[in-house]
Amino acid sequence: MPRILLASLVGLLGFFLYVVLVLQAADWVLQQHWALQVPFFLLAGTLWAWPARWLMFWGAGQR
Repeated sequence: MPRILLASLVGLLGFFLYVVLVLQAADWVLQQHWALQVPFFLLAGTLWAWPARWLMFWGAGQR
């Protein structure tokens, strides 16, 4: 299987699982004080970028 195809499939599956986990956690966070909601959503909205960046470079064959 080509590296780009594998990276794409792993990326899509990983992103789907990440979204499911964040949505489940968000149900609890939305009932909390806004001071807890803000950092949660800031982190949840950006943390996926680091593994995605690594996966894109790996799929392209670069380091």
